[in-house]
Amino acid sequence: MRTLIKNIKNIIGIIEEPQAYKKAEALSIVESLNDGFILIEDEKISDYGPMIDCPTEADETIDASGSLVLPAWCDSHTHIVFAASREKEFEMKIKGMSYEDIAAAGGGILNSADKLKDCSEDDLYLMAKGRLDEVTQYGTGAIEIKSGYGLSVESELKMLRVIRRLAANSPVSIKSSFLGAHAIPAAYKERREDYIDLIINEMLPQIAEEKLADYCDVFCEKGFFTVAETDRILKAAAEYGIPPKIHANQLSCSGAVQVGIANNAISVDHLEIMGDAEIEALLNSNTIPTVLPSCSYYINIPYAPARKMIDAGLGITIATDFNPGSSPSGNIPFLLSLACTKMKLTPEEAFNAVTINGAYAMQLENEVGSITKGKLANLIITKNIPSLTYIPYMFGTNHIDKVLVRGRVM
Repeated sequence: MRTLIKNIKNIIGIIEEPQAYKKAEALSIVESLNDGFILIEDEKISDYGPMIDCPTEADETIDASGSLVLPAWCDSHTHIVFAASREKEFEMKIKGMSYEDIAAAGGGILNSADKLKDCSEDDLYLMAKGRLDEVTQYGTGAIEIKSGYGLSVESELKMLRVIRRLAANSPVSIKSSFLGAHAIPAAYKERREDYIDLIINEMLPQIAEEKLADYCDVFCEKGFFTVAETDRILKAAAEYGIPPKIHANQLSCSGAVQVGIANNAISVDHLEIMGDAEIEALLNSNTIPTVLPSCSYYINIPYAPARKMIDAGLGITIATDFNPGSSPSGNIPFLLSLACTKMKLTPEEAFNAVTINGAYAMQLENEVGSITKGKLANLIITKNIPSLTYIPYMFGTNHIDKVLVRGRVM
């Protein structure tokens, strides 16, 4: 099957040579080509170039006159498998309750775990598939999905099996993270050591046996899991060949960044509270920092100092954190606007952070995240808009005309 996209006003996000991710000044560079074509064969980009060199034969032709073509977004941090919304907590936030207050009142993660316990795997799958279809229409072509609303052996395995089922039935590239260490369940409130033993001695062996997780995640934060507990869980996961990604420094400088780096974490995510020591540690590592601006927007906490991190020489990833409590949105175009207006990133930096860098944070940089020959044809065709900057600038408008995943219009 040969699909030709022709008369493209501007192809944006070209990377000709293999590149892991972009950092520092390179984040502001977006390679592009005016008046071009892209040829897709067998799900992959086989060629691109100026219209003067455009092929004449194809099984399907898409005329992209007036449009930009971009690589599809790569969302490296989501929680889209959940059983129920939490709009009541939205009202609690409006009335002044903090994230910690809501959690202490039985809301937050424990609320989602309680709802998920009685939800069937089939129902959970159908709800998650609806959310996956929704974010695909926003332009997402690769996504990481976490467990963590189970907090029991049965429910955590149920969530991970749902993620595996989504991956088997969707063309979207999906990575899964085991997040059993998301919170201490109410039943273990006075015996947290027993719950950590449950994660290490019962959950992890079954997850490894069924190959249900690409990563192991821990919420390392005050009121959740300590640095020592995080280190113990990550080391146990490593024995099964499951690499780490962790929730770090959302509420405090907890030491989470450092323990993540010490365990060779692929990414450390959130980072709303960062000091110079954390930035220096990241500069001396291969761990990529991931920031989640829609979480800051929604629960009214500080935005991660993304500008400072980039200026110090780091690369960053931006992800949605799509979940029912602190970021109920998978809309990456809106995320781009938040990154620009609230974090002071340029549109080019924000774009790279949700494409090639997002791919790197899921270890998919050789498959997606750029317009590159041989990569999957995960592409966004925009409506007739003047520039990349127009997407975060005109943030309330849907600028996407078509989304292709593995060369197929979704």
